[in-house]
Amino acid sequence: MGKYTIRVEKSAQKDLQKIYISGNKSDITKIETIFKQLEVNPYEGIGLPEPLKHELKGYWSRRINKKDRLVYRVLENEILVIVISALGHYSDK
Repeated sequence: MGKYTIRVEKSAQKDLQKIYISGNKSDITKIETIFKQLEVNPYEGIGLPEPLKHELKGYWSRRINKKDRLVYRVLENEILVIVISALGHYSDK
């Protein structure tokens, strides 16, 4: 299996920017680790990866901290991971 390409949608870019501006080193380190792991295997690693259900079926999430989740979709045929959000919990949306 090849290395996955990661594409970050504009909404997720804004979320990530807010996290980086906050200066929370723990969250920043965890996000950087998650991104490295997403390139290799988007289904395993830190943040308790889990497939989402209902309206977000087909998407996955990983915990950044108690309230924030990185939400993404994996396109196997393109070896691509699309990150759609990084702030809040998917049930908050």
